[in-house]
Amino acid sequence: MDNKPQRWLKVVGIGEDGLEGISTAAKKLVESAEVLFGGKRHLEMVPDGKAEKIIWAKRMREAVPKILERRGQNIVVLASGDPMCYGIGTKLLRHLELGEVEIHPVLNSFSLACSRMGWSLPDVETMTIHGRPVTMLHPYLYPGARILCLSEDASSPAEAASLLHSRGFGSSRITVLENMGGAKEKIYCGEAHSWNFPEGSSLNTLAIECFDEPNPDLLSRIAGLPESAFQHDGKLTKQEVRSSVLSKLMPFPEHLLWDIGAGCGSIAIEWMRSHPNCHAVAVERSSERINMIRNNADALGTPMLQTVQGEVPGIITELPRPDAVFLGGGISFETLEKCWEALAPLGRLVSNAVTLESERVLLDWQARQGGELTRISISRAESVGSFQGWRPLMPVTQFSMVKR
Repeated sequence: MDNKPQRWLKVVGIGEDGLEGISTAAKKLVESAEVLFGGKRHLEMVPDGKAEKIIWAKRMREAVPKILERRGQNIVVLASGDPMCYGIGTKLLRHLELGEVEIHPVLNSFSLACSRMGWSLPDVETMTIHGRPVTMLHPYLYPGARILCLSEDASSPAEAASLLHSRGFGSSRITVLENMGGAKEKIYCGEAHSWNFPEGSSLNTLAIECFDEPNPDLLSRIAGLPESAFQHDGKLTKQEVRSSVLSKLMPFPEHLLWDIGAGCGSIAIEWMRSHPNCHAVAVERSSERINMIRNNADALGTPMLQTVQGEVPGIITELPRPDAVFLGGGISFETLEKCWEALAPLGRLVSNAVTLESERVLLDWQARQGGELTRISISRAESVGSFQGWRPLMPVTQFSMVKR
C-alpha cells in the first residue's frame, strides 16, 4: 500500500510579468486549481475562472494557518519569485512534509537585481527588511560592501538612507529597483546623505554600495565589539573576554542562546550578529537593563532579540530549549544544574566569575561535572602622569563545557 503523501499544495512563483513568465507546467496548475491563495496583486494577474480566490493577510505567519485549513484540496499558492527565498514556501514546509508540496520558482528579486547591477550574486550580501525593522541593516555595513535588500514598502529607501548616513556611510550609493521584470519597472539611484526622492512603488529592492566617510562607525560581525558600541551601566562583559566567551559558545545558524543575567545584552547581541539565523533570549531582572538591551539590539542590528525580565533560576522553566547558555549573572549551583539539564545535546555552557563566591561555585561544579576552567587577566595601557602604564582589569574565571 502506497503511504506517500499526496501533493495537494502547489506553490507557484510569479513575477511582474505575470502568467507569461511562468512555465507551462506551472500555468496548468494555476488553471486547474480549486483554490488560489495569494496577495491581491498576484491574484489579479490570473483571469477569473472556477477557482476560489483568497487574498491572504499581509503577514505570512497569518496566511499559513488559513492555507492549512484547506488541507487536501487542490490548492495553488501564488508567491513572489522564488517561494524558497524569504518566501511562503519555507514557512509552509515547517508544517508540511515535502511530499505534500510542489514548488515552481521563477527568478527572485536578488537574481533580477544582480542582472541590472552587473553584480555577482555569490559576492553580495543578501537580506530583507520586509516585515522586519530597517535596523537589521546594521551588521551588513562595512566599507566596500554590496548589499541587496528586500524592502518593506515605499518608505524603505529613505529609511535605509538615513541609517547609512547616521553610521558614517552617507556617501553610499543606493539604487532602487522597482517592479523588476514588469511593464512598470523603474530604476533610480542617489547618495544616502542627500537622498530626497519622493516615495515610489512599494514593490522595490535596494542595491546598496557602501562608501565610508572620514569617520565611519566600523562594527565587525566578528565577536569583540568595543565597549563604546553599547549603552551600559558598567555591567558589561569586557571586549577581550567577550571574544573568548563567544568562541566557547560557538554560534551556529538556527541555534538558540540563553544569555542569563544579560546586563546590557552584549553576549546575546554579538551571538545574533554572527549570523542572521542565530537566535537568542536575554534574561535580566532589571527593567532598566531590559530597556538598555532593547536599545542596544536596535542600534546594533539585532532587533529580533527576545528579552525576558525575571529571576533565575525560576524563569528558566519558561524558556524554549537552548543550544547554548551563557551565565554571566546569578551564578549558583542550582542555576547551573537547571541550565545544564535544559541544554540540547552538544549544547555549550559558558560562565564567567569575577567574585570569589562565584568562582567557588564554578570550581565546585567543574570538580563534579568536568569541563574547562580558564583564568583571563587583561591589562590596558593608560596614562600615568606624563607616562603610560598597564592598568589591570579584574581577572575573570571562565568555565566552559559541551554536553556530550
